[in-house]
Amino acid sequence: MPNFISEDQIEQALVQRLEHLHGFDSLDCYTEDPEDLNDGSHRANKREVILVDRVKEAAAALNPDIPSKAIDDALEKLLDRRRAMSLVAANQDIYNLLRDGIPVEFDNAKGQKQQERVQLINFNQPDENRYLAVTQLWIKGERGFRRPDVLLYVNGIPLVFIELKNSNVKLRAAFDDNVVNYRTDIPQLYLANAFCILSNGIETKVGSVTADWEYFFNWLRAEDEREKVDREQIRETGTSLERVIEGLFPRRKLLDYVENFILYYKDTEKIIAQNHQFIGVNRAYETFLKREELKGKLGVFWHTQGSGKSFSMIFYARKIFRKQTGNFTFVVVTDRDDLDGQIYRNFLHTGTVTKAEAAQPKDSE
Repeated sequence: MPNFISEDQIEQALVQRLEHLHGFDSLDCYTEDPEDLNDGSHRANKREVILVDRVKEAAAALNPDIPSKAIDDALEKLLDRRRAMSLVAANQDIYNLLRDGIPVEFDNAKGQKQQERVQLINFNQPDENRYLAVTQLWIKGERGFRRPDVLLYVNGIPLVFIELKNSNVKLRAAFDDNVVNYRTDIPQLYLANAFCILSNGIETKVGSVTADWEYFFNWLRAEDEREKVDREQIRETGTSLERVIEGLFPRRKLLDYVENFILYYKDTEKIIAQNHQFIGVNRAYETFLKREELKGKLGVFWHTQGSGKSFSMIFYARKIFRKQTGNFTFVVVTDRDDLDGQIYRNFLHTGTVTKAEAAQPKDSE
């Protein structure tokens, strides 16, 4: 076993690496009195998690042709607490606004009604956004205050929640004592959340806000699925979190993951890409971009049983549809009726196809 690593040591190392390697700013918001608003976050009250001043600044910069009144209207839609909605429904609603923009209507210079979408994140130019790691932010809930360890913000929007534990504490405690409890104590923490990370240095897991513990997964490879990984050495050196930082937090990777690797299944379950899916789909996508040069030979994306083949297909198709212009058709050929039905249902229930598109042929002919 490695020497003891404290939660504070892990937090400091994490923030330093985000600053030095990936250009994040950092902000320590700890105050002795949880009620103290003078914590550097510029929130109007401690129930807020979104940093409104930063969102406004980004919205004005990213949407120079949209009037400020329309931008204010868009931010009202974003900041609505969605109390009547389930957590996953609220999370999906905000995710769609962040990914596709917030629809607004206003009178243009000619007095005509004009419809636009207010963009809050520039996915195509990652360096045109502001990145901030916030530590120890007091958040007021219905039963008092809670204080997440680290929140990662893009343009004032808290996309990543990170909970840390001492190295001698089982990682499951971070899920049971924090992820689960925060769902009821401070649900506003998760409204704009893309994914969660749990770490005690020895072990690090990634998962979605709706996932049970068994669906939190390791992230050990940064660039290549064939990279040899010495799990014992990672445990001994306490470097599991460094693997996640390298694999997910370069600006381009973070925004790519948020934009293209999150799904909602039947509007009740959130699914995020695992390590092998993120690497494999992006490799396949890069090959697709060179399809003419390669004369249409795109290669093989190999999966083990139960590793999410159909969701990898969905991530792949959705990324091409979103990022490339063209009228593309994808044909999925299977050798079993039950697999054919499963793949079709997954495409259907994630909104990738609709029933009206008659996307499941009856037979090979």
